[in-house]
Amino acid sequence: MQPTSQPSAGRKRWWIAGIAAAGAAITLPLFSSQVLADDDHDEREAPRSERRESERRPAANTALAAMPKAYQAECASCHMAFEPRFLPAASWQRMMNTLDKHYGTDASIDAASVKTISTWLQANAGSSRRLGTPPEDRITRTRWFLHEHDEIPASTFKRARIGSQANCMACHTGADKGNYDEESVRIPR
Repeated sequence: MQPTSQPSAGRKRWWIAGIAAAGAAITLPLFSSQVLADDDHDEREAPRSERRESERRPAANTALAAMPKAYQAECASCHMAFEPRFLPAASWQRMMNTLDKHYGTDASIDAASVKTISTWLQANAGSSRRLGTPPEDRITRTRWFLHEHDEIPASTFKRARIGSQANCMACHTGADKGNYDEESVRIPR
């Protein structure tokens, strides 16, 4: 019997399947519709049904465009104009009801401004399921914030050019425009 240079039909199928699998392994990441910039997501953290909501960052929000002038004038005159999506509605309500004791400062404002700002904050608040109930109603204590910043040592936030975890704009160069993408992070030395 003469040896043939042609592979058998079975070997040919395995060879084609191998090439197809290798091609998929190479090209799938290039064309994947979901790219995660953060590498610290562990699929064991939550059951699959809960993971999508818990891992999702607060969505880009159009609330900044509709920010009341009272919020800019009253709140952002002392600190960054934090987006409503970073706290659940109950936290914003407690905060607005206790402005006379706002983190050790009397930040009282007129009733009309309280109403305008409160309505906007409530309408654009974040999900309590994603954020949890943060101790002391602090953004920096929400489940989402702690997860996103878990790789950053506490000493980093104490640097002179940062000061505290609440100084978002020190590292997130686009925070004032609602951009918190990791690509825009510049941590000061």
